[in-house]
Amino acid sequence: MITRVGQIMLYVNNQDECVKFWTEKLGFSVISEKNNEQGMRWIEIAPTNDAETSLVLHDKELIARMQPQLNLGTPSLMLFADNLEQLYKQFTEQQITVGQMVEMPGGKVFNFADNEGNYFAIMERN
Repeated sequence: MITRVGQIMLYVNNQDECVKFWTEKLGFSVISEKNNEQGMRWIEIAPTNDAETSLVLHDKELIARMQPQLNLGTPSLMLFADNLEQLYKQFTEQQITVGQMVEMPGGKVFNFADNEGNYFAIMERN
């Protein structure tokens, strides 16, 4: 029986720049970084060290060569946050591309783009 989502793989063009974006702009932490000394490097990040789900940043080009059948598209992620208006203002001040905040059946939500132009959504959850 599956009990939770553990990791979500994000295939990126520049791992270092993506780590910088997620940690410096969004406040995520690097949970672990591994390198198999054969060019395979993965970086696990999460909003907190005890988060149940983390993101793993993989080099898109390397993965495409290793597993050409793999779908390397960006997953549609819904992140949760408290005080969405404050976060929206913070993202805007940091010059993160953000969409309009809208009211959905589950609460307020807006989307944002990472440094590679991938869009993700954030919903207010208390």
